[in-house]
Amino acid sequence: MSEPSSKQEDDQEEGLAEGTLMSHLMELRNRLFIVFGSVFGVFLLLFPFSKPIFNIASEPLRSVLPGGQLIATGTASPVIATLKLSFYLSLMLAMPIVLYQLWAFVAPGLYKKEKRFAFPLLATSIVLFYCGLAFAYFVVFPMIFRFVVAFTPESVSYMPDITDYIGFVMMLVLVFGLAFETPVATVLLVWTGLTTVKKLATARPYVFLGSFVVGMLLTPPDVISQIMLAIPVYLLYEVGIIMAKLFRSGPVK
Repeated sequence: MSEPSSKQEDDQEEGLAEGTLMSHLMELRNRLFIVFGSVFGVFLLLFPFSKPIFNIASEPLRSVLPGGQLIATGTASPVIATLKLSFYLSLMLAMPIVLYQLWAFVAPGLYKKEKRFAFPLLATSIVLFYCGLAFAYFVVFPMIFRFVVAFTPESVSYMPDITDYIGFVMMLVLVFGLAFETPVATVLLVWTGLTTVKKLATARPYVFLGSFVVGMLLTPPDVISQIMLAIPVYLLYEVGIIMAKLFRSGPVK
C-alpha cells in the first residue's frame, strides 16, 4: 500500500515543480515583453528628434573641432548613426524600467529583510548609472576631445566620421555607467557573504592598482580617459565599503 502512496506523492511534487517552472517562465516572458516594449516605446518617442539629439551628443567634440563639423564617409552613415544613437539612448532612458522588472522578478524569492535592502540598492544603482553617464558627457568627453585636437599635427585635418564617433562615445558612456555601479557591487559582495568589510578594507592597495588596469583596458589609449575612469572607480569603491557597513546586519566582520 505504501508504494502507490509514495508514487502518488512523487507525481504531485513533480506536477507542482513543473507548474512552478511554467509560471516562472510565463512571468519571465511577460516581464521581457515589458522591457522590450518600454525600450521600443522610448525609441519611437525619440526618433522624430534624432537630429537634435545627435547635435547634443556630438557637442563635446564639435565644440573643439576647427570646422565644428563631423563627416559621413558611408552612403547611409547619417541614417545609421542617428538610429544607433536613438536606440542606445532609449535603452539608457528605459533602464529604470529594465532594472525594476529584474527586481520584481527576483523579489518573490527574497526574505523580508532582503526586500527591505534590495529596493534601496535598486534605486541607488539607477542613480549611480545616470551619474556615470553625466560624468562621461560633461567631464570626460570635453577633456578627451580637447586633448586629441591639441595633439593633432597642423598638417592633419581632423574630421571624425559620425558612425565612429557614436560607437566611441556609446562605448565610453556604457563603461562609465557600469563603473559607477561599483558601490552596489561592493555591497552585494558583502551581502551575499562572498567577502567581508574587513577584507575589502585590506584590499585597498590592490583595488587602487586594479582600477588603473581596468581604466587602461576599457578606455581608449589616452592617459586622460584612463585616469578619469580609474580615480572614480577607486573612490566609489570606498563609498561601497561605507555602504556595506550600513547595509550589513550583525557585528563588524
